[in-house]
Amino acid sequence: MPHQPPEQRITNFDEVALGYSMDMAVTEAMRCLQCKKPQCVKGCPVEVNIPDFIAALVQRDVEKAYKVIKGTNSLPAVCGRVCPQESQCEGSCILGIKAEPVAIGRLERFVADEFFHRDACDLISDKPECPLIDEEKKVACIGSGPSSLTVAGYMASRGCKVTVFEALHELGGVLVYGIPEFRLPKSKIVGKEVNALNDLQVEFKTNAVAGKTFSLQELFDQGYKSVFIGVGAGLPKFLNIPGENLSGVFSANEYLTRINLGRAYSFPDFDTPIVRGKKVTVYGGGNVAMDAARTAVRLGAESVHIVYRRTQDAMPARKEEVDHAVEEGVIMECLASPLEFKPGEDGNLGSVRLQRMELGEPDDSGRRRPVAIEGDIYELPTDLAVIAVGTRSNPVLLESEPDLKLNKWGYIEVDEETGETSMPNVFAGGDIVTGAATVILAMGAGRTAAKEMAKRLGCE
Repeated sequence: MPHQPPEQRITNFDEVALGYSMDMAVTEAMRCLQCKKPQCVKGCPVEVNIPDFIAALVQRDVEKAYKVIKGTNSLPAVCGRVCPQESQCEGSCILGIKAEPVAIGRLERFVADEFFHRDACDLISDKPECPLIDEEKKVACIGSGPSSLTVAGYMASRGCKVTVFEALHELGGVLVYGIPEFRLPKSKIVGKEVNALNDLQVEFKTNAVAGKTFSLQELFDQGYKSVFIGVGAGLPKFLNIPGENLSGVFSANEYLTRINLGRAYSFPDFDTPIVRGKKVTVYGGGNVAMDAARTAVRLGAESVHIVYRRTQDAMPARKEEVDHAVEEGVIMECLASPLEFKPGEDGNLGSVRLQRMELGEPDDSGRRRPVAIEGDIYELPTDLAVIAVGTRSNPVLLESEPDLKLNKWGYIEVDEETGETSMPNVFAGGDIVTGAATVILAMGAGRTAAKEMAKRLGCE
């Protein structure tokens, strides 16, 4: 797929990947073997009929291809951009055994982008026509991330009256505040998905904090028949090392939210304050760490290091994201673990002390455990540190709803078959159930819950 060259893209927040042309998409689609027992479908959390949509694309029938995808996937333009296809559908592709697998994610993205100008009912659901909305079949979705948007689209397309409650002032959840513009455009992609839901008469209420401005019982008192909780896992984890309270140390949540949701990257059009570090260090090896590091590059940092306890090939981030970060000049400070943040002469963050590591015996996950090399400690100058080592469940809603059963990690327990919680007709899905995971897994959980909710309301 064509991309902006690194020297160009580090100067802007435009999307890095430029997308296929029709001819490129058809050429790639023709590589599909059309297996009788397609393993790629089994590798997809929402079970998209991949061979069928690719076969339609070979015939240049974008409408048919889109219909096939929408049969199970509510947000194909999003998934085509941010899902880890290499470990899911593409990772199961037979071609991948001896050659490159079919670029299923890129083809999904192409089909969705090509179809975006069509009717809203086609865009957001698998139904051919907009249904009449039954005001008595009221459904509430708490949060407006991928799991809730999936539920909203599924239920609204079947005639239910859906209201989405969002704690922030803008809709989209992690799609808006977490993922940078250069990976997932907000107006071009996320905004169109939300607008299509508007056309399906989904009602959105922003600045509505579940557990503070309303309770679950109040929703049922207002006539809602089912409630879906898709609030994500937005409470950041920290390193718990000395100096973490110094000015200049951010959680990835705050750093990316200021820049993405607050549009700090577009100063002075938006006046959201942000620290533009000269020597930036990011801690973690996942997609969020890559997002933070690549964002710092675009904000003019002189140097950006990603500090990670293991080797680069062991990073959990998508390989494409790691490769893009390296192309953009991010330095992988591997086999290193932070010990202490130290102040500079002005009292703000000035450096970090790092412990050199080596790989020892495998741990419970099967990966070789990082072990400290005794006495090998060094210091790295840094005036901005971004901690991207994971998240926990946000307690705001959970603490106000004692009847919601939680697991030992503080996430909501659900019936795996239906998505229902310990409270009748209250469902949940996404990161608030699984912990931090992928967009497509959150959507799969939303679809599971929506099917059961629709069945109970008689609108399958």
